[in-house]
Amino acid sequence: MRGATAPALHAAGLGFRFGARGGRALRDCDLTLPAGRIAALVGRNGAGKSTLLHLASGLNTPTEGELRVLGASPRTAAVRNRVALLAQDKPLYPRFTVAETLRLGREFNRGWDQTVAERVVRAGDIPLTHRVGRLSAGQRTRVALALVLGRRPELLLLDEPLADLDPLVREEITATLMEEAAERNVTIVLSSHVLPDVEEVCDWVVLLREGRVGLCADVDDLRASHTVLTGHAGAAEALEEHSVVHTRTSGRQITALVRTRGPVRGDWISERPGLEEIVLGHLRGPGAVPHAGTGTREGAA
Repeated sequence: MRGATAPALHAAGLGFRFGARGGRALRDCDLTLPAGRIAALVGRNGAGKSTLLHLASGLNTPTEGELRVLGASPRTAAVRNRVALLAQDKPLYPRFTVAETLRLGREFNRGWDQTVAERVVRAGDIPLTHRVGRLSAGQRTRVALALVLGRRPELLLLDEPLADLDPLVREEITATLMEEAAERNVTIVLSSHVLPDVEEVCDWVVLLREGRVGLCADVDDLRASHTVLTGHAGAAEALEEHSVVHTRTSGRQITALVRTRGPVRGDWISERPGLEEIVLGHLRGPGAVPHAGTGTREGAA
């Protein structure tokens, strides 16, 4: 599992509990994320997304199972130097100027790239002399992003970085991420509730449901393996031969998101779903529909 071919993330039976008697944030998580991917980490609030990112960054230690990051334990110094986490609250010193903030990054990171950090800041027309506390939400996000990208990580973990931004700034920040990923082949794990945004940029998806892995797969594979079927509600019995993710009924019409196992009996209108429809279907569905080769366990969703 070591070396250039090691997955960016590999978990086996991973679990995390808050304290001896605390609740479980993650349980029985099996997943493998290949290196070089841009992965969307999705799920409802409280599903365990932030916990998984904190474990991957080495800030927390699993209470169950194993997690390997870039082929080794995330708690080791060697791995920590190759991983960068942008936390949801984007911690910055408000009284520091932008230049002082970048200098702090340079002093605390041996592999610091000042050129990359300044390029990210200047792309947002942010003067280096401005104090962080006087910047807009979008500008602060860009400065925080400059700090993590300046470390030149091999794995970049982003916890809801776009949540407080307007659509135009989200587009600008996303473009910056894609440029850096393309230039240096960085693996990115992007936690987000803005599904249309991640659908445009992500080629892998990890879905968490109630602390368990429901999906971990290539986006194109997911689209190819799912079908939206629309037909007469009376024909729903024919769907029992297939893996039904979610259904909704309107009058006499039924619409179902399914993984088909061969031809579907009856008169159905078939459509290929987008990533957003697949994710929402799995979040709304009553239980797991494991995806072959995803590393999920039976019943893990």
